[in-house]
Amino acid sequence: MQRPLKFLNHKIEENALDMTYNPVENTGSVIYNLSLIKSDDTESAIKIFKDAYATGLCVSDRVIFAPSGTKIDGFVIPEGYCGICTLCSLILDSLLYQKGINVNPIGGGLVEVEKLIPRRFTAIIQYEYTTVDPITVMISQGSTSVGEVIGGGSGTITGNVRECHMESESAVFEVLDDLIAAGFTGVLDVGAPNTELLGVPVNTNYQGIAMIGGTNPIAAFKETGRWAEVQSMKGLMDISNFSLISDY
Repeated sequence: MQRPLKFLNHKIEENALDMTYNPVENTGSVIYNLSLIKSDDTESAIKIFKDAYATGLCVSDRVIFAPSGTKIDGFVIPEGYCGICTLCSLILDSLLYQKGINVNPIGGGLVEVEKLIPRRFTAIIQYEYTTVDPITVMISQGSTSVGEVIGGGSGTITGNVRECHMESESAVFEVLDDLIAAGFTGVLDVGAPNTELLGVPVNTNYQGIAMIGGTNPIAAFKETGRWAEVQSMKGLMDISNFSLISDY
């Protein structure tokens, strides 16, 4: 029996119901992305991740570099490959859902950055109209220049945006403060009510929140000409399985 197509906005809602992460206690399950690279490229990937984190282009300070044979949520990393697990920026949307905040995940795409300041979305795919992750699409098309942002402060990165009702503003900032205290560093910008955010319009009485895409370091890695396969929103995993980027 074939599975019905599932649009991303519905998948995000399902993840929100299943995720158990508590940023205050830093416990529970989180949404993760899984990327595969060749084992020989692992050291190069670690360096790029550290540089990306230092530049502020990672969602969090947590990551997993899993060698061949490691079992991740039922999937075994193939021989000759290394698996990289990163935290998904849609963890924010899940936490907002769980807090009862009226949130609408809008979409993901490309963000123009100038001197480390996000200027505008140059392309975006709305979650309600796609069954594949927009950021994975952008990376596969070679549309990013994350390495240029790491090296010189300007270029194109991936990001996503959601909108929340303005009456929930104080509750939204409580969630953001909890995430930042837990090591999340991926907030790009928070807009004012009834004002477009980085060129993306919001509905009346709503305000936008933009986050960095969780696979930006992988995009930078691919820009060097090395092979990588990206699977965004791969599943759920306990946060205790992750290590600090600085530990590698």
